[in-house]
Amino acid sequence: MKKHKVKVSLSDSQPFQAGKSNRRQFIKLGGASLAIGGMLLTACEDDDEMMPNPPANGEDEVFDLGSGDVGILNYAYALEQLEADFYTRVYNNFYAGITAEEQQVLTDLYYHEVIHREFFKTAISAAVSDSAQVLPELEFDYGDLDFSNRDAVLATAKALEDTGVAAYNGAGRLISSPDYLLIAGKIVSVEARHASAIRSLINPDSTNFAGDDVVDANGLDVAMSPADILTVAGQFITTEFTANNLPTS
Repeated sequence: MKKHKVKVSLSDSQPFQAGKSNRRQFIKLGGASLAIGGMLLTACEDDDEMMPNPPANGEDEVFDLGSGDVGILNYAYALEQLEADFYTRVYNNFYAGITAEEQQVLTDLYYHEVIHREFFKTAISAAVSDSAQVLPELEFDYGDLDFSNRDAVLATAKALEDTGVAAYNGAGRLISSPDYLLIAGKIVSVEARHASAIRSLINPDSTNFAGDDVVDANGLDVAMSPADILTVAGQFITTEFTANNLPTS
């Protein structure tokens, strides 16, 4: 069976080649899901504009996340695939010297992110009429990231969780369905707990759990657009896809 090829490009930014952007930018982002299947189905029934674009036959096999709410769900599914893949690698081979607390936190995050990933896969599959409209399983490359190194693992986990929070915060205004918005609110609160836990592992007994790099003077968390998120997170995604039809306002 021919491998499904996916290419990332964004409607509101320059075309992006997955895996080619600055990996440091992702790490710096530290500065910068759920029993809902029925509700999702209900929310999807009357919205023709939310259907994703199936792979076309020429540019072929390049998957587009789609438009409307389902496009946003596919976008969230991509990010949850990344997080689940990262924590699976961590869980399957914990770094040497890991403490019991660190192992428990990373194990909990592993289970949460796998649940989030499977939730989105099931929910989107139930919401669309054609399985070709569901983002395929992505592949990832972490480059020279040393999974045996505590600092490298926790720094990447911190960046992933901060990115996840910013992604849900930024996507909220693009969601039409109140049901989807409720789901996003529930998930982003979990992602924020993850970010806080990782920050506490890195700097115990500090105020970094809600650092100035993620919480502003008004007590509000960072929000980032899908274009900005995909440009950064996509550096770990080797499967390419397009995001040309996501809502931007």
